[in-house]
Amino acid sequence: MTERNIRVRPIDRDAVEDEEVEIVERKGLGHPDSICDGIAERVSQALAQAYLDRVGKVLHYNTDETQLVAGTAAPAFGGGEVIEPIYVLIVGRATKEYEGQRIPVDAIALDAARNYLRETLPALDLETDVIVDVKLGEGSGDLQTVFGEEGKAVPMANDTSFGVGHAPLTETETLVHQTEYRLNTEYHDENPALGQDVKVMGKREGDQIDLTVAAALVDEHVPDMDAYKAEVESIREFVADLAAEYTDREVTVHVNTADDYEDGSIYLTTTGTSAEQGDDGSVGRGNRANGLITPNRSMSMEATSGKNPVNHIGKIYNLLSTEIAHDVVHEVDGIRDLRIRLLSQIGRPIDEPHVADAHLVTTDDTDIEDIEDDVRERIDHHLEHVTDITERVIDGELTTF
Repeated sequence: MTERNIRVRPIDRDAVEDEEVEIVERKGLGHPDSICDGIAERVSQALAQAYLDRVGKVLHYNTDETQLVAGTAAPAFGGGEVIEPIYVLIVGRATKEYEGQRIPVDAIALDAARNYLRETLPALDLETDVIVDVKLGEGSGDLQTVFGEEGKAVPMANDTSFGVGHAPLTETETLVHQTEYRLNTEYHDENPALGQDVKVMGKREGDQIDLTVAAALVDEHVPDMDAYKAEVESIREFVADLAAEYTDREVTVHVNTADDYEDGSIYLTTTGTSAEQGDDGSVGRGNRANGLITPNRSMSMEATSGKNPVNHIGKIYNLLSTEIAHDVVHEVDGIRDLRIRLLSQIGRPIDEPHVADAHLVTTDDTDIEDIEDDVRERIDHHLEHVTDITERVIDGELTTF
């Protein structure tokens, strides 16, 4: 049995739920940064599956540098048009030849990206509203060696890096995440005027929560200003009702606060995303691996989306630490707040982190000494099965943003 370096100790702060001020953000699926995350991850999955199908194993690649350059649009009540298309550039590294077999990585990436856009942004015309370009170079020889060492049951870490996860989510975190998710699913299904570019910012001061929602509306479904105002009010009411399901605290909902009805300045779009009009995007600038941006928590700055799922620590350890945190809180009683930090060392097996560091805030009737062994056992279990993360990522079971 591997003797792993796992540490369990008290956290150096109050539980986030007890802090006086809490800030939480989520960028929705149609936000330019999230579009880049989504494309990068879909391309990553497609390349991994293509390698498996063609050569029986995942070869070296990374597609975590996708960029979006905003277009120009002229939205109008009842339907406007895109004047200059959005430009998406898929940048990264991929193995293009293996044992004499050429692999069409650019074509695979292009097809995956366009399929993702088609599924995610239904108001975006792929023929006229967006240009998708692919520039995938070959990977570093040294990193390919680290990546593809034969005979190793567990891959070697590609980098000296770390991942961070935490659990349980606070009420504010849960509310912010669910607000975007449910607006972009159940609400959108009944209200096509709502575009996919929904950003939610939550602020809690004491027991007062303010939710600020930026919601792009699609002009084709908004005939006039009265209809626009009605849509905004409908979104506000939906979120206010939703909030009551997740918290007993007082919640105030604000929607499209930059609107100026007198000047006619409103958040109206042709495609459902601000990417059509001056808002650029990039992988890793948005949500962390748990789907949120949480300045009250420790966070890794690594971009999770698009990285290979075999040995890239920036992906594996961020996903794994999040899974560990939620599992430990679920399985071990007496934990109010948990932070998991996993640090790798390049060339070292990914199931043997340089350190696995667990920080806890326990309930008043729980001593860390009483649950330390249980926490360590759950962490060790997940590290022993770290390669499960790879399979689940390729199968699309885990979200990265």
